Formats: sequence, structure tokens, C-alpha cells
Amino acid sequence: MLSALPEKKMIFKGLTVNKEDMNKLMLTPLIHYPMPGGSALITFEEAKVAQRIIEMREHMVELSCGEELEELDRCRVRVQAVPVEILLPSALEVRLTQSSRSILVSDLPSLGICKEALLDKLELFFSKAKNGGSEVESREFLDDSGQVVLTFTQDGVAEPLIEKGHIQVLIGKGKYKVKISPCMSGDIANLQLQPSRCPRTVLLLGIPDVLSEESMRDALEIHFQKASRGGGEVDALAYVPAGRTGVAVFVEDRG
Repeated sequence: MLSALPEKKMIFKGLTVNKEDMNKLMLTPLIHYPMPGGSALITFEEAKVAQRIIEMREHMVELSCGEELEELDRCRVRVQAVPVEILLPSALEVRLTQSSRSILVSDLPSLGICKEALLDKLELFFSKAKNGGSEVESREFLDDSGQVVLTFTQDGVAEPLIEKGHIQVLIGKGKYKVKISPCMSGDIANLQLQPSRCPRTVLLLGIPDVLSEESMRDALEIHFQKASRGGGEVDALAYVPAGRTGVAVFVEDRG
């Protein structure tokens, strides 16, 4: 567990219909899980199969891929099956602060010009006192949302613009109605995590580098989908050969 979380820019978008949902924030987990060399993650269609594989612990995997070979010619490897434990957020508290000198400009027109040119035109418009603006200290285009943050050098400029809600902006030879909103910044005040076990996924350890990556992946899938070996239908399989590392990404199971 890291002692501090890295800074991450986030864009919150959406429409709140019910008042009781105003203070609710839904988290969708996106977990990056490091995989060591000589390991594999195998996800079964049924959770009971994964649990059975974990309870068996050790597995002798046949590498001949089902070919008819003499007993002495068969090649087997012993692998360990362990559960996959991850940390999931159980509670998140975000402290929001409204900037006194910044505005968020949205509903921008599609003019077919580059971002810098659009920023120049917005800065030119909002830097004029007759338009309710003042000298612009900085501007930033938010790629995730297509919105722009303008920050003025003086206090007391942003609030009157925000109160208007919308404003006609002169860009080139045309006038376009844009939306002005408060610019909010957030800090994570409290984050609680709880350990959770992936119900359908198993981590296999101790896999030797004796086959090509594709052949080993095929051998593992063939072995663990056989009911006679305690397995079942395989939904996904990721394999990292010895001497290398990998990262698996877990998303919310909506099934």
C-alpha cells in the first residue's frame, strides 16, 4: 500500500436526476495487477471451478498437448494455484474547493481550428473588460472533456461571469453561446481500501520456460478446462514467461 497517492487529473461528467444522488460518487475499479515471470492468470466462467483449482493447490500440467506418447516420453510441469487478492476502494471522500479566479468554459463551437488557436481567441475575448473579463493569467484545454479553464490575474472577475451562466463569445466573425461554470478542484480527504478475492480468477506460479509463449498458453488452457482435472470452461488466460514481467488489468465484472 502506497503511503501517498499520485496526483491524477479527473473529469466528472454526467447529469444528476434525483436530489438524493447529489452527494453520491460511484467508483468503477480499474486495478493494475503486477504479474511476475513464470506465472499465469486464468479466469474461469464459473467461480466454483476457480475455488476448486485453488483448493487442489498443486497441478501437474501435461505439455504434450494431448498427443499419443509413451509414458516415458511425456513432459509434465508442476505449478502452484493461489487466489488473487486485490485492494478495492470501499469509501472515498473528496474535498472540493472552488477557485476564486478561474472559470470553466464549455459548449465550445467546433470551428475546425487547432486548440492553441481556440485558446488564443478565448483569451483575447475574456481579457477585455467590456466583455466582463480581465487579464488572463493562464489557459488550459481539457482533452478529456473538450472544455477550457481560464484563470484571471485578479480576484472578483470569475464570479460575475459564473453568475451569468452563458455568454455570447465573439470568435472571428461569428458569435457563439458558451457556458460558464465554476472551476472546482478536489483533494482526496479519505480513502479506505478493503482486500477482495477475485472469485473467478486464479494465479498460477512456478511455470518453467520450456515452451514458446503460445504453446505454453495453449497447454495451460487445455489442462485447466478439463473437468477430469478439476477444471472448467476458461474465460481468459494471460501468461508471462520466466525472466519477464507483466501487468494485468481488472475491471468491474458486470456479468
